[in-house]
Amino acid sequence: MPEYLYDLLTEYSRSGRYPLHMPGHKRRLGQMDDPFSFDITEIDGFDNLHHAEGILKEAQLRAAKLFGAEETYFLVNGSTAGILSAVSCAAGMKGKGCFPILMARNSHKAAYHALYLTGLEPVYLYPGRTEHGFLNGRIQPEDVAEELKRHPDAAAVFITSPTYDGIVSDIEGIAEAAHRYGTILIVDEAHGAHFGFHSCFPQSAVRQGADIVIQSVHKTLPSLTQTALLHVNGPLADREMLRRMLGIYQTSSPSYVLMASIDQCVRMLRERGGDLFAVFAGELETFWKEAGKLKNLEVIRTDDPSRIIISGGQTGLSGFEICDILRKNYHLEPEMAAEAYVLALMSAGDGREGLKLLLQALKEMDAGISECRTDAEAGECVPRRTDRNGEHADVCMSLREAWNTQPERIPLEECAGRVSAEFVYLYPPGIPLAVPGERISRTLAQDLHRYRDEGCSLQGMEDHTMTSIRVIPAGDGDSETKT
Repeated sequence: MPEYLYDLLTEYSRSGRYPLHMPGHKRRLGQMDDPFSFDITEIDGFDNLHHAEGILKEAQLRAAKLFGAEETYFLVNGSTAGILSAVSCAAGMKGKGCFPILMARNSHKAAYHALYLTGLEPVYLYPGRTEHGFLNGRIQPEDVAEELKRHPDAAAVFITSPTYDGIVSDIEGIAEAAHRYGTILIVDEAHGAHFGFHSCFPQSAVRQGADIVIQSVHKTLPSLTQTALLHVNGPLADREMLRRMLGIYQTSSPSYVLMASIDQCVRMLRERGGDLFAVFAGELETFWKEAGKLKNLEVIRTDDPSRIIISGGQTGLSGFEICDILRKNYHLEPEMAAEAYVLALMSAGDGREGLKLLLQALKEMDAGISECRTDAEAGECVPRRTDRNGEHADVCMSLREAWNTQPERIPLEECAGRVSAEFVYLYPPGIPLAVPGERISRTLAQDLHRYRDEGCSLQGMEDHTMTSIRVIPAGDGDSETKT
């Protein structure tokens, strides 16, 4: 293996492996020459992102017009910076005091970090379940309305739509519920920057009443990794406060390479977006039509047809096994593998090639499965619980208090019933399984043991060997262990 990262990347780029993962440019819609040749700082004539008055102001106005926002801000610290800024803005608008925020429990870890920084207390909104037990469902407007009745002083409603797997919530309904109470709706639309560019995709939250929408343009559009957008609409969000927060969470030395990548992405969408998405939509239609003919593998379609979920169905093949076959036999690199499924992320950057390669691989795999394996041969395929699998959190103390408490370290095998003092999550998608201040149920403890034993990477834990976990000492807000 090469010693230096650049050499390893160079070797990989020449390996012939095809990306079924982000970024959305798919290493083929390159729009820039050597980035070193125009990697500059804020010199005369090139504007300043934190006080945009010239070329960067015009670039953001172009993006706002394209995406349908009143104001749009470039993010060079990813959607993370946008989420931190939006939640901090909501907290700042409330002023002093401890206020609730209605937040989807299947939110990205960045939203939880925002709670730690602001002191907002989460009131969790739980997604429903889909017919496939391993996929999160939608946040329902009636659940939002019910919680707002109980918490009319909520600083904001925060949801993730689409989910990592492409499930889209009723943004219009949720916005209507939030606005009845004068509450701002923040939507983490990191995985939906491509929404609205063709009729085969859902409409963007930007055009459905959300007050602040954060999108990762790098995830599904042709832009470099770490680039994102924050859109603002309506009168409820304090825009001066929001700009202040963006100045705090964004680097003081924003990369002109990344900003140019966003602007080039906008240019491409304005000039060629119609053609790119027409080709992409046509290829998606063909793919789904043909995928429906598979006899053994199951290919699941969600609200976003560019998210392709591949399950072993009744074959007994796990997601890890399917992923290994795609990698070794077909040189296809999926976005994510779990016990029950594999996720392939497609984009307009795939053109006509990517979906054809994936479809051919699936057809050959499907034809090679002569019969379903027996239960003994297949073993048990247990869904990956990315969000506690619908299990409601038992919150024993605030996230901030728990994370700041001097913890006790115990073996992972003994964690059932204890209150976590650290985050635990699988990445991707980065949704916390355990949050500081929440009691670890017996079911979750069993899942954590299994993930570790199967070789999954449980991130967020200080102990990278995954043999121990930090918990709140008994007596410090944690009553005696209960199971």
